[in-house]
Amino acid sequence: MTKQEQLVEYQIQDIIEYIVTDIQIEYDKAMQIFYNSQTFDKLTDIETGLYLESPAYVYGLFQDERNFGHLIQAEI
Repeated sequence: MTKQEQLVEYQIQDIIEYIVTDIQIEYDKAMQIFYNSQTFDKLTDIETGLYLESPAYVYGLFQDERNFGHLIQAEI
């Protein structure tokens, strides 16, 4: 496993914990929801560099995707 893949795995674990806590659902259901999201696709695409962001930032993107139906990433 490369360092990038390892960072992605850590991010996924943290984000799923956020989902379980915020939405109050089972871990398996949280995994299913996140794995089927655009945010997951972008996070696991090493080319995007999203894995370098904090789990809280990525979770915020996931929340926006759930609220608006698509990814929203503000440019700075």
